[in-house]
Amino acid sequence: MVKKLALALSIALSIFLSVGASQATAENIAGQSAHILYPNKPVVSSVPLMKKRLTIKRMLLKYDSPLAGDVDTFINSCMEYVLDCYLLPSITGLESYFGRYTHPNSYNPFGWGGGYILFDTWGEAIQTVASGLRQNYANRGAVSVEEIGPIYAESKTWAVRVNHFMDLFDKEEQKLDLFLNDHIVNL
Repeated sequence: MVKKLALALSIALSIFLSVGASQATAENIAGQSAHILYPNKPVVSSVPLMKKRLTIKRMLLKYDSPLAGDVDTFINSCMEYVLDCYLLPSITGLESYFGRYTHPNSYNPFGWGGGYILFDTWGEAIQTVASGLRQNYANRGAVSVEEIGPIYAESKTWAVRVNHFMDLFDKEEQKLDLFLNDHIVNL
């Protein structure tokens, strides 16, 4: 079973090698938080983007999230609005435990508008919040979680807690890297 899964992942990764995507970068400067936005849109292999997709899917399934079916919307939104792919799902982790605790039928896992804004679908919420983060935060200079926090939420610990979820996504991606490194079959 493991060999079949490894072969399937190898084939899938090989197929996607020729497609371009963006990759996030972070600065290693003492006293400054890493930026959560892509500085530009470099064309790179889609393997990192596919790992982000798999990581988000694994995390949402792990937390039994109703958002698990909207992984592509998270990925497409982070690419379209040039955001770190783990920012949006991390905010949902903090604000609604990945969409599990929202106002009934609000489809608002972000607490957007105090949680009172109603969306018709999870995808609409993801797109709206991604656009809002780009237009109302990033385009006005708030590019790190620490800079976004005081604007987004009243809680002084919002940024720390969003960063906690982003770290969980990073750790899950590292686990995926270890698995793939051990199981990729060269064709």
